[in-house]
Amino acid sequence: MSIVHVMDHPLIQHKLSLMRDQETGPKEFRELLNEISMLMAYEVTRDLPLKTIEIETPICRAQTQVIAGKKLAIVPILRAGLGMVDGIMSLVPAAKVGHIGLYRDPNTLEPVEYYCKLPADAQEREILLVDPMLATGSSLVLAYKALCEKGGTPKYTHVAAVIASEQGIDYVQKNMPRKTTTIWAAAVDEELTSRCYIVPGIGDAGDLAYGEKV
Repeated sequence: MSIVHVMDHPLIQHKLSLMRDQETGPKEFRELLNEISMLMAYEVTRDLPLKTIEIETPICRAQTQVIAGKKLAIVPILRAGLGMVDGIMSLVPAAKVGHIGLYRDPNTLEPVEYYCKLPADAQEREILLVDPMLATGSSLVLAYKALCEKGGTPKYTHVAAVIASEQGIDYVQKNMPRKTTTIWAAAVDEELTSRCYIVPGIGDAGDLAYGEKV
């Protein structure tokens, strides 16, 4: 099975509770999403490889460590995933960014890809595939297939969602490579509605951050 990390840090849980509150407005929602994403990125990047370099400090020359080789590529699923990018990049500003656009067919509820733009060296980087909500898991899996087809199979994929459902996690584990995929979430909720909203969830993260779809 793919590794699943549920982040129970008090700051993350506090901010998540504020995000869930229906009284939270779009500006506050975006700020909270940005802050939670930054806190999650701290944990997601914990195992990035390091290399030793030599530098000159104000006192002497010293052996120190920096992140080795190709680093991260952040790939948000449009449009809600955009709200997670700035928070992550505040910690890893050298990361490259791609975009995958998906929408859910209103009749079948299945995701449909409409846009994909990836860094040229995406397959040489660890991919951080981000979407605030991991509901059924079908959007994440379709996004991963787009990554493989248009950017080459990533050497490792981190799936980062603020809230995941148990069903979504199970679907991702069954349809993405188990040895090269890790799932990160601030919370795992148990249920989905008939329209595939997570319960209790937060509703539609894209609408809450950017306004209702036209």
